[in-house]
Amino acid sequence: MPAAASRPGKGNDGVIAALPMYDRPETRWATDRFWGLIRTGLMARGIDAPETLTRGNDPWEAWQAPDLVLAQTCGLPYRARLHAQVTLIGSADFGLRGCPPGDYNSVILARGDALPPAPVLAVNEALSQSGWAALERFCRDAGLSPRDIVLTGAHRASVRAVIAGRADMAACDAQTWRLIQRHDDWARDAIEIARTPPGPGLPFITRAGQDPAPYLAALSEACIALDAGDRAALNLCGIVARAPGDYTALPIPQAPDEARG
Repeated sequence: MPAAASRPGKGNDGVIAALPMYDRPETRWATDRFWGLIRTGLMARGIDAPETLTRGNDPWEAWQAPDLVLAQTCGLPYRARLHAQVTLIGSADFGLRGCPPGDYNSVILARGDALPPAPVLAVNEALSQSGWAALERFCRDAGLSPRDIVLTGAHRASVRAVIAGRADMAACDAQTWRLIQRHDDWARDAIEIARTPPGPGLPFITRAGQDPAPYLAALSEACIALDAGDRAALNLCGIVARAPGDYTALPIPQAPDEARG
């Protein structure tokens, strides 16, 4: 089915799909081929799907769209705001060190091994599990009281803020950090000082009221059918089914403004 001319990423009936969370120019070709295989599996199951992914829009617009076919979101937005509005499908297994299949964790990054007791934190956004919730928990467990918080808007920007000296530490999820290390030469100046305990990986979702089974099957089949080079570029090892309670059982952290010392 050709995409509608009026809006990239939408089919003739206006359906939408978006996979923004790990999308980078260096891996876009692999993501697009992955989506093509997912789309084939969805269409074979009678689920209309757009020819191309939507990119460049506010992720919240896609996550809450009434015509959403598939998207990947973050665990904190899912449990804080989305879980009653969408259907949970599963999470990707990226084969991350120390994580069960389908789980991920955060990498704590700094410029050196020693941290001040009142560090400045670089945080991508307040509703980020890996960039804020995990970092806030790490600070509490380590007895650190943040002196200030710099909101950066993106994981890569948080790492850059640490390297530039505008912040003492940051956190990003281990898959993002692996991609940054692979594609960004400047990342060598950041030092990994810790990793947080694993938790459920970024959830795949569709609109509310859907049976997740055919979506999970299409994702799993696409992952298996993906060329080995594409799988390596995306670090994809498989797809794991998830239950809403995997996410909603986790606490919602205080807002960054409330965490300042």
